[in-house]
Amino acid sequence: MTDISHCIWRQCIYGEPASKANSRRLVTLGNRPRSIKSAKALSYVQAARAQIKPPPALFAGPLAIDIRIHYASERPDLDPSLILDLLQGLVYENDRQIRQILAVKEKKDPDLPRAYVRVEKLIG
Repeated sequence: MTDISHCIWRQCIYGEPASKANSRRLVTLGNRPRSIKSAKALSYVQAARAQIKPPPALFAGPLAIDIRIHYASERPDLDPSLILDLLQGLVYENDRQIRQILAVKEKKDPDLPRAYVRVEKLIG
């Protein structure tokens, strides 16, 4: 039997990821306006990072990712980009390594919003 534990990482992340595109806020730093993550997005990132059990070593090379999100309602757009960003430095070096993305908006779950994430190293 082949050990594939070094090629696949998976985890359920509890909470509802904010849409990165729709969850920005405008602030002024010095005298320049800047767009930064909303409080909801920052809160999700902090909670998600506390839950993540990283692999023994960061994945290197090309990757495929499968993200299945159960939002609390039908309202949010399907947007896995916040999850892709927060996994940088925890599961893989940089989200530029991702060559394939499958993102699915699953049935809503108002009581337990969550995302099932699976990262696989592409061989060959």
